[in-house]
Amino acid sequence: MSRVGKSPVALEGAEVVLSDEKIIVKGPLGTISQNANPLVIIKVEGSTLVFAPADDSREANAMTGTMRALVANMVLGVTKGFERKLTLVGVGYRAQAQGDKLNLSLGFSHPVVHQMPEGIKAETPSQTEIVIKGINKQQVGQVSAEVRGYRPPEPYKGKGVRYANEVVALKETKKK
Repeated sequence: MSRVGKSPVALEGAEVVLSDEKIIVKGPLGTISQNANPLVIIKVEGSTLVFAPADDSREANAMTGTMRALVANMVLGVTKGFERKLTLVGVGYRAQAQGDKLNLSLGFSHPVVHQMPEGIKAETPSQTEIVIKGINKQQVGQVSAEVRGYRPPEPYKGKGVRYANEVVALKETKKK
């Protein structure tokens, strides 16, 4: 059986509703639902969730670990939430959060306005920092990748939008 699938998920302040086709996790920050896989059996034992494959197939074994990881991220999301930090490197590069929109000045002839999806919030502690927060790990990562995609860091000066912990390997310029 999958090593990840063997470990149970602790429900730290979260409430889980299981049905045949959906898993719904409710917590202090919100509610997330996920389609259940018929190859995985999920049981509530006390304040933990236990996952087991429905049969001995390789697919059921693989999906056990996948479902366990997805549900663990759902529980973590509704209790603590997820955040991704981005930094802007470059002269004149600025960000400003306005409601559900993120206004970016990235050296183009026009400002870039990114509409935040429902459930995702963007904060700008300073003009060169962006913090993207939400309860869905996949959605937080996708939105931060989209924002980074407007101007990814270039390899010669390192200018652009980068993740806070990202290291950009700079190339040496061409010599004559």
